[in-house]
Amino acid sequence: MHSGSRPVGGEDPAPPPLPPSPPPTAPRADRGGRLDPRRLRADDLRYLLAVARTGRLVAAADALGVDHTTVSRRIGALERSLGVRLMERGAEGWVLTEAGRAVAQSARAIEDALVQVVDVVSGQDAPSLHGTVRVSAPDGFGTRVVTPALARLRRYHPGLQVELVTATRQLTLRPAGFDLALAIGRPPRSRLVTEHLTDYALGLYASDEYLARCGSPATVADLRDHALVFYIESMLQVGDLDIERHLPGITPAFSSTNVFAQLEAARLGAGIGVLPAFLTGRSGLRRLLAAEVDIRLPITLAVRREAVTHPAVRAVRDALHHEVADRAAELLPE
Repeated sequence: MHSGSRPVGGEDPAPPPLPPSPPPTAPRADRGGRLDPRRLRADDLRYLLAVARTGRLVAAADALGVDHTTVSRRIGALERSLGVRLMERGAEGWVLTEAGRAVAQSARAIEDALVQVVDVVSGQDAPSLHGTVRVSAPDGFGTRVVTPALARLRRYHPGLQVELVTATRQLTLRPAGFDLALAIGRPPRSRLVTEHLTDYALGLYASDEYLARCGSPATVADLRDHALVFYIESMLQVGDLDIERHLPGITPAFSSTNVFAQLEAARLGAGIGVLPAFLTGRSGLRRLLAAEVDIRLPITLAVRREAVTHPAVRAVRDALHHEVADRAAELLPE
């Protein structure tokens, strides 16, 4: 589960690197050859979890109420105690090594126990959800589908903080900066745990004003004589949204990286929009060539491996599945 409120992709302001890799000398062990757990500081594990969730030293420090040099120092101390490297610098922040993932998975039980202690002393009858979960999602889907799911979950768990980062882009191969991510299409192989969440439909939509002024296309070939509204091809980061795959030979006349700008452009008569059906319900737009142009794309849900078992992350995942089940008619209209 993510902690802190740094934006995904934001850079730490010149943070110091983590200390150098531990020396090859083995840490002190007991007579049986095992590491002595009494020499480990359990609190250092919280620092490891915080950086693992945020991918940033400064964001982890903000969440823990310390400065980033303390975070770096405590993780370095933990690595020296264990004799292994737990984190390494990636293109999008700090990521866990294989040994780090194994340590973080076990450390999470300590964190969960602390939350249960808080619930016990505060008189909670049922376990409550705490902390911060960060979700990444495409603009339109994140606003219209993910937001209601997260808002409803917050009503039942007021101690839970949720962060929604919206951007229509390819699912990253480097799982840093989020706990759950939703992406259009099927992702490449990565260190993420992925599953199919839902499909959604896109179609052609135009305003009455545009149709009165420019006429209605009778065939797909007629679209060449009309202004099309869609994404900027050169800036598109999602291959499944490539217009050439769905409407070969047709170039948009009005393009935007934001689907809500596309929706507004179509509503104002700038052209025929290739739009998700779930965005058009109250727009006043008319569906065109429904039988000929009915694009279906999958939404993939991805979770960072170290966050899969966390109760709050599981709760967000369940809320998203319930939301898409309830909204099936909007996502995939007949």
